[in-house]
Formats: sequence, structure tokens, C-alpha cells
Amino acid sequence: MKRNESLDILRGLAILAMVLSGSIAFHILPGWMYHAQVPPPDHKFDANLPGITWVDLVFPFFLFAMGAAIPLSLHKRFQSGEEKWKIALHIIYRYAMLVFFAIFTQHARAWVIAKEPAASDYILSIGCFILLFFIYTDLKKSAGKMLAVSLRVLAILLALVFFYFNEFSNGNGFDFYRSDIIIVVLANMALFGSFVWWITKDKPVLRIGMLPFIMAVFLASTIKESWNEKLYNFTLLPWAYKFYYLKYLFIILPGTLAGEWMLKRSSLTVVKESNHHTLWLMLALLGLALVITNTTFLYTRKVELNLFITIPGVITMPFFLQKFKSSDAIFEYRKKIIEAGCYLVLLGLFFEAYEGGIKKDYSTYSYYFVTSGLAFFILLWLDVFSSRKGWSSILNYFGTVGKNPMVAYVAGNLLLIPLLNLTGAIRLFDYMLDHGQLLGFFRGIIFTGIVSLITYGFVKMKWFWKT
Repeated sequence: MKRNESLDILRGLAILAMVLSGSIAFHILPGWMYHAQVPPPDHKFDANLPGITWVDLVFPFFLFAMGAAIPLSLHKRFQSGEEKWKIALHIIYRYAMLVFFAIFTQHARAWVIAKEPAASDYILSIGCFILLFFIYTDLKKSAGKMLAVSLRVLAILLALVFFYFNEFSNGNGFDFYRSDIIIVVLANMALFGSFVWWITKDKPVLRIGMLPFIMAVFLASTIKESWNEKLYNFTLLPWAYKFYYLKYLFIILPGTLAGEWMLKRSSLTVVKESNHHTLWLMLALLGLALVITNTTFLYTRKVELNLFITIPGVITMPFFLQKFKSSDAIFEYRKKIIEAGCYLVLLGLFFEAYEGGIKKDYSTYSYYFVTSGLAFFILLWLDVFSSRKGWSSILNYFGTVGKNPMVAYVAGNLLLIPLLNLTGAIRLFDYMLDHGQLLGFFRGIIFTGIVSLITYGFVKMKWFWKT
């Protein structure tokens, strides 16, 4: 089965946008360059502040890509005849390794190791990055199975030694609760999203039908002493699982539908779209325009204007599909992508006023539906543009980065920042923090560019970090 390039590109764009949003100047840029609920200059969290920015699209787009990848990866296992208990064990193992990744990478940051990191702390942080390499890189082909397993076990033991002998910046030593919450959420979504897809892999309607039941638990969990409240609050390992995380299934499960449609497309004969270049181009650009429109007007709170523009847009896109006289794999795939995107964006906008307006934190139902719909539109745009001259080389670069997201996620904190501090180059980045908006933005561009090059190099060397 051919790898889906648009999915890799979406993942690459999302992970690098995540790095960019965390590396730009913190105080001096306009509000739309940060999360909508933590505006500059003080960046104090305000849960009553509605709206979304491009930064608020990054995490749901990555979640959507994770959801789409679930059927693509598990389908191979089912198709090869792998025993079901082994598949279940693989899903649980992946969850455990992601939780470990969340805890270890948080502890391994130099400013977590020490309040005022010294050169030794930065070197230790780089050492932790090297340990991650041996834990998550499959070296069986290059080093042989026995040596690869031995190196992984040794790296894990050294990681445990690192936990045991360090007091860390708060002086209290290792703490399960000191973890990267984004990775913990992703771990839970990998676990529950995979099992839900498995149970419903031939029943997509049942899969989506599960979401209202999850919604019901959330809505009724505020009722004291109700079983909904007890289920919502129940957890054996609060540092690794909370029912609260399951809210992101509203993004993951629509993503699994996209993954299934990709599977079906790859199994059919693809007919060239040469007669429909202009229409596909127009639909892709319209989808991209709806992404920009919704992000802009929901942030500026011009909700009625956004509806006035979006509703005709989501009606126009399916109307254009009627111009096609084709039933090939490309048409069927893109038709479903468009219809799903239109439905979810419209549903999300009808929910917009509920819970005080669309928000990432605390996330609202409008946020889940709107961002899922916009992810479908971005996927369409990438599918159309990734093979076009002038775009293919740029987008495929992001696709290469998207094949190794774990490296991209930690290379900045555990490798680049320590190297910048050890060499003194960090002074240049610190200078950019307080000398104007342009330099403050380019600080993030340079930092993200270096991270992307590191990740690109890992892919070319075939050093993939996988769980």
C-alpha cells in the first residue's frame, strides 16, 4: 500500500507549527500569534475569552492526522493475519511508551533538571536525547536483533537511573505528574482511538454513534452523585489517564474515517484527473479560504459575518461536485472529504454560542467540530496541491518531517536549546526576543527551520522514532 503523502504533510505542518508557536517572541507579537485564551502581553489564561487563532488549529490537526493513521497502521496487521492478542498488546505497548515519552522528555529538559541550568545540565539533556534515540529507533536491520534489543534495554535502564539520582529543579526528585500533557493526551487517544476503531472497523456509523454517549457523560458529570460523575472522575492512574482526555475522540474518530477512505482509495484503480484540474483547484482553494475565514472571524468575533460567508461556501462545494461525471477513486475520496468537512464545520458553527463561544481551553464542542471540519479541508488542499509543480517540493519537505514527528517534537528542547546554550549562540535568539515584532517572529522561523533540518536528516538516515 502506497504511503499517503497528504497525511504525512499534514502531520509535518502541524508538528512544525507547534514548534514555531512555542519559539516565537513571547510578549511583543499580535494576539493572533498566540493561543486565543492567553493573549499578550501578560499571557494570563482567561477561560472566558472566546475565539481561535492559527495556533489553536495545530493540536487538533495533529490529532486528526493521528486518527487517520490508526486504520492505515492497524489494517496492515489485520491483513497480515497477525493474532488479535498481539494487536491488542501492540496498542497497549504503544500507549505505555507514549506515556513514558511524555514523562521522560519533560524531566529531561535542562530547566527542569535545574532551576538555573549549568553546562553539565545541558549536556545531560543532550544525553537524554541520545537515550531516546536508542529507546525509540528500530535498529534491528542495521545492528541485528540481539544488539538492538540490548541497546534499548540499556537505554531504558539508564533513563531509570536518571530519574532516580536527580532531584530536579523543585528538589523533590522524580514525579509521575511532571509530564508533557500534550503527549499524555496523544497516548490516550492512540489507546482509545485504536480500540474504538478496531471494534467498529466495519461499522463507521456505530463509531460516530459512540460520540453522543461520550458527550452525555460530559454533560451529566456535573450532576452530584450521579453515575456519570463517578465514571468521569474514576481513574487508577491519574497521571496517565483521565476521562477528560476522551473529549478529543471528537477529533480522532472523524480522522479515522479519513484514514479508511484513504485505504479504499489505495485499493482501487486511480484514474487521472486531467479533465478536472480547474474544478479540483477551485474546490481546494475554496476549502483553504474557509479555513482562513473561520480562523479570522472567530478570533475577531465577527460570528455572523463568518456564517454569512461560510454557509454559502459549504453549500457551494458539494454543488461543484455535481459537475463531475466520474466515479474513480480520486473523485470518491475527495467527495467524502469535502462532505465531511462541510458537515462538521457547519455543525461546529451551530454550536458556537454554546459554552461561551469557541475555545481551545477549556475546549468546547464547537472547537472539536469546527477544527475537525477544517482539518478535512486542509487535507483536500494538500491532496490537490502536493502533486502540482511549484508546490510538490515544498510540501513534500514537510511530508518528510511528518514521517518522524517524535524527533521534531523534542529536538528543540533536548538538543537544539542545549547546543545553543553551550555554544553561546543563544544570545542571538535572546536578542531577537525584545527587538521588534519582525525579529521576534524570525526567531521562531530560524528555530523551527533548524528543528526541521534535524528531523529531515533523521528521516534520510532512516532513524525513525516509533512506539
